[in-house]
Amino acid sequence: MADYGHDLQFGFFLDPSTGNPDRTLEIADVLDDLGYDLIGIQDHPYQQKHFDALALIGYILGRTDRIRVFPDVANLPLRLPTMLAKQAATLDHLSGGRFELGLGAGAFWDGIRAMGGPVREPKEALAALREATTLIRAYWSGQTLRHDGEIYQAIGARPSPLPAHDIGIWLGVVGSRALRLTGELADGWVPSMSYVPPSQAATSNAIIDEAARAAGRDPSAIRRIYNIGGDVAPLIEAGSSDDDQEIIGPRNHWVNVLTHLAVDHGFSTFVLWGVPTAPRLRMFIEEIAPAVKERVAEVRAGRA
Repeated sequence: MADYGHDLQFGFFLDPSTGNPDRTLEIADVLDDLGYDLIGIQDHPYQQKHFDALALIGYILGRTDRIRVFPDVANLPLRLPTMLAKQAATLDHLSGGRFELGLGAGAFWDGIRAMGGPVREPKEALAALREATTLIRAYWSGQTLRHDGEIYQAIGARPSPLPAHDIGIWLGVVGSRALRLTGELADGWVPSMSYVPPSQAATSNAIIDEAARAAGRDPSAIRRIYNIGGDVAPLIEAGSSDDDQEIIGPRNHWVNVLTHLAVDHGFSTFVLWGVPTAPRLRMFIEEIAPAVKERVAEVRAGRA
């Protein structure tokens, strides 16, 4: 059990479906107006019913004022690291520092193959993720690239533009070797509760922390971001378990669960997944989020 002491942030997982683009953009505007911290957008380029994630992110950043946006998570096999680094730096530069980079090694390999991308075995996919993380960071440093790796080569490329802020690289991974990579190199870990319940997250966090210490890093350097789903259901008397894969119950139940996830499991950023009705979005950010911040502050003060 760990609390890494990060400030709490709250976001929303925005559906990139092509069916109703006006509604998608309206929701992004509402999230910005309500004071959400960030928007996460899944990146499945082979999904026929999805807009391209990075193009959509650029459009959203161009019409909003303060909210940060990140791919949750970018599909590495279909996005060359040097080009992804340039796209990220461009979006961050033009938005005044409002882009973060979620990055994954790849999944749904049939779809990736259909788009002309490489199909990688687990060992190769992990090697690609390691190289890409290093290469993207090197690009953002502004120095001429001298990368000659097993998967990627970039010799003599001159980076530009540079990001407006230190973009975080948040890895969306689950395997033990990829978790160790997160501890060694990444700025954040971004799992989904539907795939990684809190009980599994505790084990995963321990692997990340051990790898961070072995690499000479403080585990608190790695922000833990959690994609969470469920429903605010006032009439349900809800209990909670660390094996739950969603949160269902009244508002006080949500406050209790999110507080537990923050102070006992180290998650400090919560990205809400579900039906984006205006009342639900407003209730979450104006009632649940402040109550969680207050409760977490009380727990931290008591522990101190």
